[in-house]
Formats: sequence, structure tokens, C-alpha cells
Amino acid sequence: MAIFNLQERVAFITGGNGGIGLGMAKGLAAAGASVVVAGRNKTKAQSALSELRSLGGEAEFVELDVLQESSCHQAVQRAVELFGRLDILVNNAGTTVRKQPQDLTAKDWHLVLDTNLTSAFYCSQAAYPHMVRAGGGKIINIGSMMSVFASSYATPYAASKGGIVQLAKSLAVAWAKDNIQVNAILPGWIDTELTRNAREQVQGLHERVLARTPAQRWGNPDDFAGIAVFLAAPASNFITGAAIAVDGGYSVQT
Repeated sequence: MAIFNLQERVAFITGGNGGIGLGMAKGLAAAGASVVVAGRNKTKAQSALSELRSLGGEAEFVELDVLQESSCHQAVQRAVELFGRLDILVNNAGTTVRKQPQDLTAKDWHLVLDTNLTSAFYCSQAAYPHMVRAGGGKIINIGSMMSVFASSYATPYAASKGGIVQLAKSLAVAWAKDNIQVNAILPGWIDTELTRNAREQVQGLHERVLARTPAQRWGNPDDFAGIAVFLAAPASNFITGAAIAVDGGYSVQT
């Protein structure tokens, strides 16, 4: 269907070499987009690029340190140099520090906030003029269930993910005049490297997640291919400032 066709579109995905980022990248590539995977680990990115190219699309790696404003701007510029344009930005890079709030250091706080939230602002700001030049664009911020719920062991993570939803809403309002739609996805409990570490560190987490999730399973990265295509494609042209849960029903069950 034409409304889901991403041919001749270029997507830039931070942290796109694994987990949810790669799941989304695969969906975008299958829909015809050229994909730029941006991150620090070039070796890890090679297997991701192979997967994406096997879907028939073009895919390239661009080195990115999301903690550096200059690196965010340079990486976006490099993507434009590679493919001539930029249409889709996925702000997916993320990290966490699991400690009780009284035990957090300033370094812990800034690492999580700068990785998860500030980098999304830097990359969005860098992408903006290229999207204006292209006549519009799509920005997708990756939030979390902790954009909505609280956690005693993830204070900076929850703060950053709450902030990334408000960032999406603010950019949606500011850039609607430029035909740029900005939305957020709120993943539930997804089986990734990050959450596998959580299950090791937080006793009983696995059982609590299954008990609350109506789908009765953890999500997997491929569950994000469809929502990525929808929010990146013309199908969502009148949707902006939304925060969409992809959580197997976790957030609607008490």
C-alpha cells in the first residue's frame, strides 16, 4: 500500500544496531527505506547491516557518541552526505543505572539523562533543517512504560523517559508548520540486553511482568517493526504529539 511505502526515504536510527532499534530498522528497511544505523560499536553494527541489506534495502553505519552535541550534528550530516536527504529520525539510544535514588551520583544522573533525553534533542535539532528541505519528516522518540509509571530503582531513567514524551509533544507543536510529525513509542517489557540485565538485578521481575501483561509474554524487538513503519509513513500524516504504548496490554491492566 502506498500509504506505508518508504521507498526513497532515508531513516537515521540512534542505537539501531540491536534491540528495539534494530527491530524498528528492519521494519523500515522492509518497507523500502534506506537506513543509517548510528552508534559507537562498528563491529556490532556489521551484523545489523547484513540483516538490513538482506531485506533488500540500503544500509550504512555512522559513528555516533550521543553524549556529544557535535557528534550528533556530524552524524546526521554524514547520513545526509551518504543518501542525499533525511526523512525519518528515530531517537532510540538509551541506558540506565539501577540504584536507589539516595545512592545515585551526579555522574549516574547525567549519564542517563544525557544519553536518553539530551541526545534526542541534539539529534532532532540536527535533523530539522534537512527535513524542512525535504518538505517534511517524521521523528519517533522511544519512551518507556516508565514514561508513565514509577520505579524505585530507576529514577533517572524514569525522569528521562517522561521527558522524552514531553519533548515529542513540544517538537510536534513547534514543527507542525513544517510538516514534521513527532511521536513517541512507549515499549513495555521487551526482551533485550538491557532488560535481561534487569531480570538478573531485580528479584521477581520476570514473574511480575508476566502476571501483569495480558499477552502473557515479554515483547521482542520485532514487535516494533510495524509501529515504526506506521509512524514513519504517510499513513500517520495527521498523527503528531502522540505517545503509543507497545506493551502487550501492560499499561491497561490494574
